[in-house]
Amino acid sequence: MIQDARVVAGFTGAGISTESGIPDFCSPDSPWMRHKPISFELFVKSAEARREAWRRKFAMDDLYRGARPGMGHLGFASLVAAGRMPAVITQNIDGLHQESGLDPEQVIELHGNGTYAKCLACGSRHELDWVRRRFDADGDPPDCRVCGGILKAATISFGQAMPEGPMRRAQKLTASCDLFLVAGSSLVVYPAAAFPAFAKENGARLVIVNREPTPLDKAADLVIRAEIGSVFSVFLP
Repeated sequence: MIQDARVVAGFTGAGISTESGIPDFCSPDSPWMRHKPISFELFVKSAEARREAWRRKFAMDDLYRGARPGMGHLGFASLVAAGRMPAVITQNIDGLHQESGLDPEQVIELHGNGTYAKCLACGSRHELDWVRRRFDADGDPPDCRVCGGILKAATISFGQAMPEGPMRRAQKLTASCDLFLVAGSSLVVYPAAAFPAFAKENGARLVIVNREPTPLDKAADLVIRAEIGSVFSVFLP
């Protein structure tokens, strides 16, 4: 299918990163359940909620510090490098696609990126090392160094609007592809999960690689229930 396709759209979820040691949010024993993200509304409204959100953020970062791209990430990077795939649409916030060799412009992050912080007022980027030093010093996250606004990890929280730019890019790629390749997504989180359904309705072939069943399995042209790394290792040089 990849050989026959004109444009392949890649789509990844948490399952591609579990092989790198990053926990899946949906698993019952996931540390995400012990450090649940705080809603965007509460984060903006309450200084105490912001302190707790940053505490949970750094606790989770410590759990998977040192995670490296797995064979799944590297397989997608190889498909992009070969010109088969213009970009990867991802629900993940870990930055591992970029670490696998992809240019940031080749990664469409629907849920943002947890490897840096952004100001909610002016949009300025701030590196996490600086934020953490300030947080560890007195228990309070710093304000934006540019405008004094509220700093937040550059992820999309519950209740926060989806990023317009990445959503438009994902829609454009989905509309133009003739093969939509899903890896490691349960396909239950919307609006992200709408993209593979839209691709299929638009005439593209749909391939799903995931260890567990998904709601779109019956619509897919091919379903592979196996470890993602072993499946995508065939694309490595």
